[in-house]
Amino acid sequence: MATRLDTSLPAVGVWSMELRGAARPAVRDAATELDERGFRALWIPGLDGGGAVDDVGHLLEAAPRATVALGVLAIWGQDPVALGDRLAAWDAVHGKRTILGFGVSNAHSAARAGQDYGRPVESMGRWLDALDAAPRPVPAGRRILGALGPRMADLAADRTAGWHPFLVTPDYTAAQRERVGAQPLVAPHLAVVLERDPDRARTAARAGIGMFIGFPAYRANLARLGFTEDDLVPGGSDRLIDALVAWGDLDAVGDRIREHLDAGADHVALHVLRPEEPDQPALPLPQWRDLATLLPSLAPATH
Repeated sequence: MATRLDTSLPAVGVWSMELRGAARPAVRDAATELDERGFRALWIPGLDGGGAVDDVGHLLEAAPRATVALGVLAIWGQDPVALGDRLAAWDAVHGKRTILGFGVSNAHSAARAGQDYGRPVESMGRWLDALDAAPRPVPAGRRILGALGPRMADLAADRTAGWHPFLVTPDYTAAQRERVGAQPLVAPHLAVVLERDPDRARTAARAGIGMFIGFPAYRANLARLGFTEDDLVPGGSDRLIDALVAWGDLDAVGDRIREHLDAGADHVALHVLRPEEPDQPALPLPQWRDLATLLPSLAPATH
């Protein structure tokens, strides 16, 4: 039976590598501003660890009204006891404002940690068992999975609050919502390029997400969504990029966000990608400020 998310998550949030990679004072100031402008969900990638857990704590302090989501942390080499302890410590200081996302990544990630990748769904199931067995467990309502295919999505629905898919379309969201029902959280990542020129927008999109199109798990999922080998070329075809990325002016981007919400998404995590410009700041503050003006008009559809 699905578990309800045990923390607040609004319709729209910010997903940002820069909130991990920029200088700590700049990250603090940006997180505080995002919170003040109404972005009450801040997502950072976990990748293979490397300080991600510490970065969550920093953002909780900098954005006192926002939920902070780790989306997602590769399970290989992680300590379930330590993660449970950290979550309990954050809750004691900041309240229940943290979501921990977990993913199986790939066989190379497992090998680097000296572990056997095995069958992804079975490996994730064992990881969830370990989280449950920790002295301070990470509750099902505070964890999600980085799922794409139906078996991992079903595991997410059965043993976590839901899942955070990457490189998906509104059609994916609609199909999964129809399949799993109303309860599990479906919170897709959505790349955004605030650029009206198609060539510049698509170039920025390919620079930001193009490499992932070559990864087997994403290719398999995109094929399930009806994309062909002509689309799954290095960097992706124009048709694929246009389907995966919200680009254009604010109105166009707002419409694309609403497509996901209307399709059944509970939350959309916006990942700003920028055309290359000289002397641009490390953090996309102008774009985040523009996107914040859309927040009053965005809400999830009832499903």
